[in-house]
Amino acid sequence: MSKIFSERINISDVVKRGIKNWPVWEKEPSRYEWSYDCDEECYIIEGDFSIESEEGTFQFKTGDFITFKEGFRCVWDIRHDVVMHYNFK
Repeated sequence: MSKIFSERINISDVVKRGIKNWPVWEKEPSRYEWSYDCDEECYIIEGDFSIESEEGTFQFKTGDFITFKEGFRCVWDIRHDVVMHYNFK
């Protein structure tokens, strides 16, 4: 079972889900390892990055909605500043 899911959502979905009320996280270009202690949802406001894991390499950009499942381990490779809303589940 995959521990990462992504989809493109439109502005009406952002409003319906209340995403604009979630906290904002920002990060400059960098590369680092990360693991998830709980499920986390993210909506990318701006940025360009990839996530490398045992499941493969995934590319993300502005407008993507990502769910990271608890226990997911990866390497973030941020190429351009990232700004995103996030929510722990």
